Amino acid sequence: MAENEGPVTVQDLPIAFQVKYLGQSDARGLWGIKHTRKPVDLMVAAAKALPPGQILPIVRLTISVDGVHLETIDQGARLSEFDHMSVFFNIESISYGVQDLVYTRVFSMIIVKDNADVKGLNPFECHAFVCESRNAARRLTYSLAAAFQDYSRRVKELQASQDPDERPPILKKRFAIDLRTPEEIEADLETEA
Repeated sequence: MAENEGPVTVQDLPIAFQVKYLGQSDARGLWGIKHTRKPVDLMVAAAKALPPGQILPIVRLTISVDGVHLETIDQGARLSEFDHMSVFFNIESISYGVQDLVYTRVFSMIIVKDNADVKGLNPFECHAFVCESRNAARRLTYSLAAAFQDYSRRVKELQASQDPDERPPILKKRFAIDLRTPEEIEADLETEA
């Protein structure tokens, strides 16, 4: 994985990162750091409370124009509750991604679950990852931004070629990526208060 903190373009995708998977927790909203902060705090606290010898699973997180693929990396005899995980989140199901402002090595994203139409169930899920460095978390954020940019371009092309009344609901979806640094986010939050 490259450690440079420059912009990532669509041509750089797919791009893979080796990260520790903090886990997932319900989120209260579709996008915004206000909806990732509490879940990240809870996941970090749970990770710190792991019993001795138990480690967070190491995963390969691959970002492509189609979405995010997570797969555990074989760690031999590890004492983790995760035996093997392989999951793919379509770009359409990802609504938000951000480098955390408190834990700057953490990247989190909000997923809109398939059960969003089931009454009473929370449709938003926050997934969080610990990166090797603050710069790696930043690069991961830039990579998801490049995937969103490509998705946005494809949606606009499809919208231009269709009658507005015949567009599928997916073309009305909102998503966001927060490219501000943790310091910029914190300063913005202070001015809002």
